[in-house]
Amino acid sequence: MRSQPAFHIREIPILGDVILAPMDGYSDLPFRLLCREMGSAMSYTEFVNVDELRSNKTTVKAWRKLQYHVTEQPMTFQIYGHEEDKIVNTALRLQDLGPGRAPDILDLNMGCYVKDIAERGAGAGMLCDPSKIGRIFAQLSKQMRIPVTGKIRLGWDTKTRNYCTVAKMLEDNGASLIAVHGRTKEQAYKGAADWDAIAEVKQTVKIPVLGNGDVKTVADIARIKAHTGCDGVMIGRAAIGNPWIFARKDRDEVSLTETVALMRRHLTLTLEFYGPQVGIILFRKHAAKYIRDIPGATHFRVALLTCETEAEFDALLEEHVNKARFNLRPIPTSAYQEMATLPLGVS
Repeated sequence: MRSQPAFHIREIPILGDVILAPMDGYSDLPFRLLCREMGSAMSYTEFVNVDELRSNKTTVKAWRKLQYHVTEQPMTFQIYGHEEDKIVNTALRLQDLGPGRAPDILDLNMGCYVKDIAERGAGAGMLCDPSKIGRIFAQLSKQMRIPVTGKIRLGWDTKTRNYCTVAKMLEDNGASLIAVHGRTKEQAYKGAADWDAIAEVKQTVKIPVLGNGDVKTVADIARIKAHTGCDGVMIGRAAIGNPWIFARKDRDEVSLTETVALMRRHLTLTLEFYGPQVGIILFRKHAAKYIRDIPGATHFRVALLTCETEAEFDALLEEHVNKARFNLRPIPTSAYQEMATLPLGVS
């Protein structure tokens, strides 16, 4: 983390240029805390449907996604929806939650490609109607005390790559930052991210731009910044099982001892946040990524599926770590590049 801001989101200084992306099912409080400790410059929540945050429908699960620790600030709440009034009214309600509960920044997800979301006009579906985006951000920027930002893709498909139009619409209607995933909705996570398009967005607007897509190694951070001129870099799938990337440390530089220590800390945070029954189940998907390419990982991963308590996990971990020490080899960065291509239901 640098002492001087890498950029500002309106008046808020951001003391770093790498940021954990909002990922549904992954960017929860325990994982965000670890990434912040490693050097992620700010926090985004998982995206939350505005319908789930209506006062008469709000679920425990929805509000849990919006819980955060003071060390995560500046804290960004990411929401999504397709009805203009609901988006604006929900945003206004969130900013009035009070100290320690309200966000510092409000972000609208316009990148989620999942069919049930996008085809209803939410997430990446919003990219099909730039004028609607403009109306929403005009209201948000006029009525909100905190900065409003947006995360977008390049467009719906290859025929409608309208990212520059959308970016200008966002800037002209008060957005304070744009995060750009260099793929269309149609691509999901297929093919290479188009860094040239991210560079076009950066050249089109004067507000900060975050580049997102195909950043898998420490070297990629410098490469995307040099290629696009972006103010910061958002990292998603490549950070799962590898939060060390925020400390500018590639996965093949991380020792087995460091891996085990962080896994145990991650599990402890998850159990404290969700409770023992839910916590151990939710941790399994993270554990499977941490152990990738450790000798015996396939058997370990299968055993994780039936692991129900912290004691069982510790015993299982100790068993496989001891076996791994007899046949230890560095975990190649290429393996984590491959892992970062796995599809997730995220933006």
